[in-house]
Amino acid sequence: MNEALKDVLMPLTIIGSFGAAIYFFTKVMTDYVLKKRMIEKGFVNDDTQAIFKQHTSDNRFSSLKWGLIIFFAGLSLVILEYIPTGPESPLPYGLFALSVSLGFLVYYYIIKRELNK
Repeated sequence: MNEALKDVLMPLTIIGSFGAAIYFFTKVMTDYVLKKRMIEKGFVNDDTQAIFKQHTSDNRFSSLKWGLIIFFAGLSLVILEYIPTGPESPLPYGLFALSVSLGFLVYYYIIKRELNK
């Protein structure tokens, strides 16, 4: 990689990652404080409770989703270690995309089966 490009991209990547982490942390904390204040002030009725419950039920399988995606991505990297490819070959990108897609499909079928019970 070109040294000049590396000198530009490295600080941008670090600052961008730090900024994204601060943004998501702030978003989670403000959502929590808002929900807590709504409950304390008595603004929570059946409709808002349904919204809170819906939001938490969507995250019920979040760990499974990311676990499957990371597992299949790692599996593709292990497979690529044993397949000889050239530096200009598109095979690694295709195999990685195929594996991540397979992880999403496995997640979809597991969720579909769980919700049909």
